[in-house]
Amino acid sequence: MSPDDRWRLHHMIEAAEQALAFVAGRERSALDSDDMLRLALTRAVEIVGEAASQVSGEGRAELADVPWAQIVGMRNRLVHAYFDVNRNILWDTVQLALPPLIVRLGAAVDHGPGV
Repeated sequence: MSPDDRWRLHHMIEAAEQALAFVAGRERSALDSDDMLRLALTRAVEIVGEAASQVSGEGRAELADVPWAQIVGMRNRLVHAYFDVNRNILWDTVQLALPPLIVRLGAAVDHGPGV
């Protein structure tokens, strides 16, 4: 994996970990009452998607099990349809999709893509 791709994976991990820290100990209802939480989660997930969009085709091929299109698609939805973000999807993305993504990307960064 190229150094640039590895650097972008680090950015994805960092933003995903931040999102998880933002929701730690919080309930889904917090998204409806806390604008700062909603904006922070939105931004963190956008960063994950933006970094993913910059990973090269070769880097994506090395991690073919990562759902690149969905990650970038989520970023595009958040950026371009910011006025119509489904908070349930945002919450589920952070709670359900980011933890295994962090594990997968971390394994690739630490040990190479075959892990």
